[in-house]
Amino acid sequence: MSVSGAIAYGMINVLHPRMLWLMLWPVLVALVLWGALAAALWTRIALRLAGVLQHWLESAAFFLHFNFSDVALVAAHVLLFLLFVPMVYLTALVILGVFGMQAMVDHVARRSYPELERRGGGALVGSAWNVVIALAGMLLLGLVTLPLWLVPPLWPLIPVAIMGWVNQRLLRYDALAEHAAADERARLFRRRRGALYVMGVLMALVAYIPIVGFFAPVVFGLAFIDHLLGALQMERALK
Repeated sequence: MSVSGAIAYGMINVLHPRMLWLMLWPVLVALVLWGALAAALWTRIALRLAGVLQHWLESAAFFLHFNFSDVALVAAHVLLFLLFVPMVYLTALVILGVFGMQAMVDHVARRSYPELERRGGGALVGSAWNVVIALAGMLLLGLVTLPLWLVPPLWPLIPVAIMGWVNQRLLRYDALAEHAAADERARLFRRRRGALYVMGVLMALVAYIPIVGFFAPVVFGLAFIDHLLGALQMERALK
């Protein structure tokens, strides 16, 4: 299954009533949580971040007599927005993984892969550990790349690149946990690394599109499941 085919599969199947409900409530919960936090802290954090950015800019351009306060404030709001959107849909993804991924796997498997054997290689503990690794990896990548966020051509791309990795890390495990043994998962993740990362990046980009971004977690969740179950079925057929 190609990346485009898997995404098309997700777009078609998201129209199922059960998938529509899974699409709505995790995102709404995430929006309420992060929206309340943003309403309480956004202005305060933006002002402090702007102060730090202004100091850095003035230090870097000490030879220029220019007031960087307005530029720093705008940059601070943009950076917060670039962090807010991924946090909302990342929270929705975690909620979806805990409460909805099993229903999505059952939906795809029943419709498209009814004869694919479930070897039960995954477990709830494995899923929880995968979430921990994904979140820890996101924080580590964010810290390592932090100096690059001040470079204008790079800072819009860095969060997308990081969230592309996080997205595929979160979705790939639960997509195969019920059907694939540990060695099968490791092999498929290795062989499909490029395609999975492309899907993760596309998901990160779609998340920034107004309204359409609400569809991203479930559409791409279905896409990951279809892509990986199809790859698993093909691999077993070749043995």
